[in-house]
Amino acid sequence: MRIGILRIGQANSYPVSGIQENLKIIFPDTECAIITETFPIPEEAFNKARKQSRSDIILSKIHNYAKKEKTLDKVLGIIDADIFVPELNFVFGEAECPGKAALVSLWRLRPEFYGKPPNTELLEERSTKEAVHELGHAVGLRHCSNPFCVMFFSNSIFETDRKKSLFCNKCHAKAEKIIKMQEVKSFERQV
Repeated sequence: MRIGILRIGQANSYPVSGIQENLKIIFPDTECAIITETFPIPEEAFNKARKQSRSDIILSKIHNYAKKEKTLDKVLGIIDADIFVPELNFVFGEAECPGKAALVSLWRLRPEFYGKPPNTELLEERSTKEAVHELGHAVGLRHCSNPFCVMFFSNSIFETDRKKSLFCNKCHAKAEKIIKMQEVKSFERQV
């Protein structure tokens, strides 16, 4: 699998480089590169009343980029802004399930958001969990009922902190099977 990480808005290289390295470990046999190009936050995504950006609008921009990028299987957008979907107060991320596009927000993953001092290790750990979670959706996985599985739905930062950055055995087996099937289909298209 080939993953590209696309920075959106003011997302700087940290913790993006840490996420990149962790994704290579969690998804073996995966190429993961940071895309040099950055995207602005789409103006139409910003909701003035909520002071947040709609993740679905941003995700559609990532999708359009991913469709043009034939060398990548998945594109993970990283944004440092507060995002939401209309049904929820906020989301840590969103992804097509299955699809090529995923999005993670660093905004509510930062300890500073909760009145705590900055902690780069904790931010990288949380960001990795949410990146794996959203890429899991992009692969085709649904939410898991195991509260320690990375595919468990995090409704709060406490749930993000509780879960691991890895798939449970059940989700791991599903992901492995889906990725192998996608690789075979990709190979067949090339031949």
